[in-house]
Amino acid sequence: MRTIIALALTFGAASPALAASGPFFSMANTNFVVWLAFLLFVGILLLVKVPSMLGGQLDNRAKGIQSELDEARALREEAQTVLASYERKHKEVQEQADRIVAAARDDASAAADQAKADLETSIARRLAAAEDQISSAKDAAVKDVRDQAITIAIAAADQVIAKQMTATEANKLIDAAITDVDAKLH
Repeated sequence: MRTIIALALTFGAASPALAASGPFFSMANTNFVVWLAFLLFVGILLLVKVPSMLGGQLDNRAKGIQSELDEARALREEAQTVLASYERKHKEVQEQADRIVAAARDDASAAADQAKADLETSIARRLAAAEDQISSAKDAAVKDVRDQAITIAIAAADQVIAKQMTATEANKLIDAAITDVDAKLH
C-alpha cells in the first residue's frame, strides 16, 4: 500500500514542468528522459529485489515486535501471578497478625482477671492476718490488764491482810499452809 502511494506521489511530482519542448517520446524532451530514468531506477530496484528485501525486513521486524509483545504478555501474566501470590500472602499474614493480636488481648484479659483474683486473695489473706493480729493483741492486752489487776489485787490484799493480821494469826496460817502442803505432797 505504501509502495503504491509512493509511486503515485512520484508520478504526480514528475508531471511535466513545462520545461520540456517537442514531442514527449524524444530524447530532447527532459520529461521523457526523467521518466525513462525513473523507470530504469525502479527496474533496477525490482531486479535487485529491494521490495522483497524491504518486505523481509519488515516481516522480521513484525516478527520481532510480535515476539516482544508475546514476551511482554508472558511477563505481564507472570507479574499478575506474582502479585496475586503476594496479595494472598499479605492477606494470610494480616489474618495471622489479627489472630496474634486477638490471642494477645485474650491473654492480657486472662492475666488481668488472674491478677485481680490473686489481689483479692492476697487482700483477704492480709485482712485475715490483720484480724488475727488484732485478736492476739486484744487477748494479750486483756491478759496484761488481768495480770496487772491480779498483781494490784494481791498487793492490796497483802497490805490489807498485813494491817489486820496479828502475829498469832500469822502463825496459825503458816501452820495450816504447812499441813496443807504436807497433805498434798504425800
